[in-house]
Amino acid sequence: MKKLILALLLMSSSIVYAQNKEEQSLLLAVDKLKNAMISGERKALEEIAADDLSYGHSGGKVEDKATFVETIASGKSDFVTIELKNQTVKVTGKTGVVRHELHATTNDGGKAGEVHIGIMLVFQKQGKDWKMLARQAYKLPH
Repeated sequence: MKKLILALLLMSSSIVYAQNKEEQSLLLAVDKLKNAMISGERKALEEIAADDLSYGHSGGKVEDKATFVETIASGKSDFVTIELKNQTVKVTGKTGVVRHELHATTNDGGKAGEVHIGIMLVFQKQGKDWKMLARQAYKLPH
């Protein structure tokens, strides 16, 4: 029985690491963001992003919601796969902070590539939904 429980825990997603219901809910929103970025579905991207989004890239470029959505929906930035590692989550009131490493394969403009960066996401609870209010990427130490 212990082996079965251990196997189930190892196979489960990062949601297992959340400490409470709000953190679990926030991690579901992070998963929605990840899936929207892979699919490039405009509606899904618009739904997860707050109207006042500040989306920072590791190179210093900062985008608003409209630019973030258009860049991914148009395929200019094309995520083929995304894997999130070493994820942490903290909810304080209506604010949630998620940190993780993002490891992805890309196909930007038909050119295959890889991305390995650190991410800090700030989500805000708006009504019943978590919305991405800010995102800052940074280069990982070697």
